[in-house]
Amino acid sequence: MAKVVKKTKKTRQVIPHGQVHIMAAFNNTIISITDEKGNVLVWASGGSSGFKWAREATPYAAQMAAENAASKAKTLHSLETADVYLKWIWVGREQAIRGLIGAWIDIKGIFDITPIPHNGCRKKKVRKL
Repeated sequence: MAKVVKKTKKTRQVIPHGQVHIMAAFNNTIISITDEKGNVLVWASGGSSGFKWAREATPYAAQMAAENAASKAKTLHSLETADVYLKWIWVGREQAIRGLIGAWIDIKGIFDITPIPHNGCRKKKVRKL
């Protein structure tokens, strides 16, 4: 006797205001679009946009990833406005914001959440000559 697995139907949430998290690291740019609570709705990266190896971290790849994520969010969840949270300092930050503006998402605020050490790890001792 075979078990019948019943799948639940996914419902599309209508979210007019969300958050865009942009992580522009040295090797890639990752864009996550979330709702107000932080649950990820849509994501895109330089690699998922068709770029490989060193081209994933270029500004053009960041712009394309932002446009892809924004277009997905607009079609699936009808996203209109968003707050932008930037993490890390690399070349794709500004271009990703321009990609969001090009995809007709209104940006209400831009926040920098780059982690800054508060004298955490101990530095190496000076090498003796």
